[in-house]
Amino acid sequence: QVQLVESGGGLAQPGGSLRLSCAVDRRTLDYYAVGWFREAPGKEREGVACIEKDKIPEYSDSVKGRFTISRDNVENTVHLQMNSLKPEDTAVYYCGTGIVRCTPTLDVYGYWGQGVQVTVSS
Repeated sequence: QVQLVESGGGLAQPGGSLRLSCAVDRRTLDYYAVGWFREAPGKEREGVACIEKDKIPEYSDSVKGRFTISRDNVENTVHLQMNSLKPEDTAVYYCGTGIVRCTPTLDVYGYWGQGVQVTVSS
């Protein structure tokens, strides 16, 4: 059973920063890709960033240059550093895994965290 636990959501002002964390077990971090996704009110869940072991991370066009995904192999955590936040970044953010290669196809991610709320507002 793969478990993912997100933390770090909250309220930020436009232009501000937040860092999300997704705690996983070591086997998951070594074997699977881990992605960050978000679901805004009234919209479908979409991919934000994804990272595989020893590969260059992937980002959606909407966050490229502002968000950074990284792996912490000591704490078995995948972080999402979010800078230059915009109101349109407001959403519930989820981390997902269960697939070896990053893909924008959500159905193949077999494991999800509980989600954390990110609100960007002045």
